[in-house]
Amino acid sequence: MSTDRHIARRIGVMGGTFDPIHNGHLVAASEVAHRFELDEVIFVPTGRPWQKLGEHTMVSPPEDRYLMTVIATASNPQFSVSRVDIDRDGDTYTVDTLRDLRKQLPDAQLYFITGADALESILSWQDWEELFDLARFVGVSRPGYELDATHLAQHLAEMPDDTLHLLEIPALAISSTDCRTRAAEGRPVWYLVPDGVVQYIAKRKLYRAPRASSPGVSAPGAERAGGNDPAPGAERAGGNDPAPGAERAGGVDPAPGAERAGGVDPAPGASVASSGK
Repeated sequence: MSTDRHIARRIGVMGGTFDPIHNGHLVAASEVAHRFELDEVIFVPTGRPWQKLGEHTMVSPPEDRYLMTVIATASNPQFSVSRVDIDRDGDTYTVDTLRDLRKQLPDAQLYFITGADALESILSWQDWEELFDLARFVGVSRPGYELDATHLAQHLAEMPDDTLHLLEIPALAISSTDCRTRAAEGRPVWYLVPDGVVQYIAKRKLYRAPRASSPGVSAPGAERAGGNDPAPGAERAGGNDPAPGAERAGGVDPAPGAERAGGVDPAPGASVASSGK
C-alpha cells in the first residue's frame, strides 16, 4: 500500500450510525481533514450495526440515516457519502467497510475516523487484527474523556508510528443519544444538528417527537412529529438498537480505545494530539 503523498490520495472514512448525524460529527471530520491533509472524507452510515441490534434499542431506517447524512454534508465539497454499508446484506462490520472501500480506492491511504471510546472495544470487532492493515485510525474524543490504549500496545508496537492518533474535539460534547432524547421530548435540536436535518427529522416524524410546534423539533409548516413511519422504500434496521458495525463511530459517541486525550503516555505506535484548546 503506497503512502507517498504525491502518489496516494488521503481519504478519511467516517463510519457511524448517524442517528441522527450532528454538528459534532461534521466538526470532527473537518478537523481530521485539516490535521492530516485529507483530500476527502467519506461518511459511511451503517446498515445493520452488529453492536446495536439489542432488544431494547431502536435504530432509524437505513434510508433515513443515509439521507440525513447526505443533507448534512451537502454544503462541503470535501465531504461525500457512501452507500457501501447500506447496500450490503447482513450485519455491518467495520472490516467489511474498509475492505470494500479498499477495493474501490486501491491506491488511496485510508484514515478511519471513529469515536475514541469505540476503540476501547476494538478487540471484540470482527477480524480486528486486519483493521490496522487496511487503514490508519484516528480516534476523536470529547474534552476530558480519558482513554487508555494499553490493550493495543503489543499490537501497535509492531506497526508504524502513525497507525493510531487521538484528537480532542470540543464539539463532541454533542451526542446523537441526546439529540434523539430531545426530539422525543419536544425539546429543540436546532444548532446541534444541521438545519436540514432538523427539518428532515420533523418531516419523517423520527424519534417520536410529541410536538411539532417545539422549536428545533420541526420546521415551520412541518407535519406533527409523533409517528415512526419508515422512509419510503426503506426497511426498519434490525432490532431496537442504534446501528451496528461502525461500533459507534465519530462524534456523538466518542470512541474507545485510543490513548488518553490530552497527552498521558500514548501506547507504542500511537500518537496523541489536542484540538480546540
